[in-house]
Amino acid sequence: MQIIISIPAFNEEKTLGNVIEEIKLEMIKTNYKYKILVLNDGSTDKTIEVAKQHGAIVYSNYRNKGLAATFKEEMKYCLKEKADIIVHTDADGQYPAEFIPQLIKKIEEGYDLVLGSRFTGEIESMPFIKRLGNIAFAKVFTNLTKTKITDSTTGFRAFTKEVAQEIEYSTNFTYTHEQLIRAARLKFKITEIPINTRKTRESRLMKGPFDYAIKAWINLIRIYRDYDPLSFFGKIGITFITIGTLIGIYISYYYLNYGIVGGIPRVMLSAMLILAGIQIIIFGLLADMKTK
Repeated sequence: MQIIISIPAFNEEKTLGNVIEEIKLEMIKTNYKYKILVLNDGSTDKTIEVAKQHGAIVYSNYRNKGLAATFKEEMKYCLKEKADIIVHTDADGQYPAEFIPQLIKKIEEGYDLVLGSRFTGEIESMPFIKRLGNIAFAKVFTNLTKTKITDSTTGFRAFTKEVAQEIEYSTNFTYTHEQLIRAARLKFKITEIPINTRKTRESRLMKGPFDYAIKAWINLIRIYRDYDPLSFFGKIGITFITIGTLIGIYISYYYLNYGIVGGIPRVMLSAMLILAGIQIIIFGLLADMKTK
């Protein structure tokens, strides 16, 4: 069984060497056959040299593409290296390597995707808004995946080669949500383990917690739309129909009591809302048929 421990890195010369050595110290305690793969995302510092000095396999993007695009490249190269299990971690040292064998053990127990949950362990530091957003996302994903999820945004995870092969990504912001929701759709078995994390530098993915929240929710809506279009469009359509019907009931009440409908615009609005709702539901049905 070949294990690939994959690390995306963009200008991480200061921390990458320690991360790789920490992984080696933990993996040497096991009998696992493993390789460490660094995907250099167009770094302009000595990230490549540091990775090679510490014995990692290095692949590079010719320019900085961002984490989501880099993750797609990681999957390609991990499969090229004949991975049976892929462990994904960060280059900044946020996730202690001591938990890697636990992730792998869960895969061996029959799970396909294992998340390292920061919210069942100990988080050294996380902005309040981001923490609140992660909790909200976790509740949404628990509902969508029918699996108890406490940390849907963790980058520390292990998964099988089948997960890497079968999941296609569409978002250009975060792979964490999309991998999770598409894995659930494909009936892969998902679980979590509790982990502790360290305080690291400020995130490069967002300008601030509100920027992160807006982008994450937009992508969550897009993924949910693609994941379950009938439910997504059905709820919108039913809302339109309900509002249109309530207006229609009011018009009927007004007509029965006063003999007038209270103005043609109200009648038109009611009819348009109901018609729009029906059309949206039909669109959801067609989209649902396409995804089957």
